[in-house]
Amino acid sequence: MKRISLPIRFGLVTSAVLIAYFLILALFHMNTNPVYSFFNAVITAFGIYEAVRLSKLQSPDSFSYGNGFKTGVITGFVAAILFTFFFLFYATEVNNSFLPEMLEVIHGGFNADIGMVTFVVLIMGLATTVIATLTVMQMFKK
Repeated sequence: MKRISLPIRFGLVTSAVLIAYFLILALFHMNTNPVYSFFNAVITAFGIYEAVRLSKLQSPDSFSYGNGFKTGVITGFVAAILFTFFFLFYATEVNNSFLPEMLEVIHGGFNADIGMVTFVVLIMGLATTVIATLTVMQMFKK
């Protein structure tokens, strides 16, 4: 149980930082521009790095590439899933005009439903997690 609690904790913190970043962008009406979402990868990678680093510090003798990779993937998946739920809640309950505004910026009025956009947000988060974990683990190879 101790091995899984660390990545879940860091996943929760990472998702909180992602949500805070999104809400800060929303304050300045910049959350509809997808360019700013590239910083989400930096936030996710930093959360994964810290989780893997602390995991290695807690058990340096038993730390392996596989353990670090698992820690990173769990951290990122928790963050991506929680952020996706927040995104769905924000787009449907908080700001109903968010999705049409965002799609107007992206594709000039591309017609998509909330389910498809939410799925894309989740897939982007999961892909970012795998890429960030592979990148971070290069620093922890023996």
